[in-house]
Amino acid sequence: MEYIYTALLLHSVGKEINEENVKRVIESAGVKADEAKIKALVSALEGVNISEVIKQAAMPVAVAAAPAPSEAKVQEKKEVQETKKEAEEAVAGLASLFG
Repeated sequence: MEYIYTALLLHSVGKEINEENVKRVIESAGVKADEAKIKALVSALEGVNISEVIKQAAMPVAVAAAPAPSEAKVQEKKEVQETKKEAEEAVAGLASLFG
């Protein structure tokens, strides 16, 4: 996972995603760099428009992050409000007894 994060970090700061840059970032984080993983990452990202991939991936996440309230939740909220109102009415009724 740290290799993917490294690629995203390099992309976000405008640096080229190459073996040398990936290795530097990985090692600066205190992780022993795995040459095979670095080569595989750089090879896999060759020709990939990372900005476009992020845009496409962000759309479904944004929609999923804000689900519509379910009917059960709406009903639960109404019940809580009704209970609260009943409690307030009961307190008001008791207060009238004591003047």
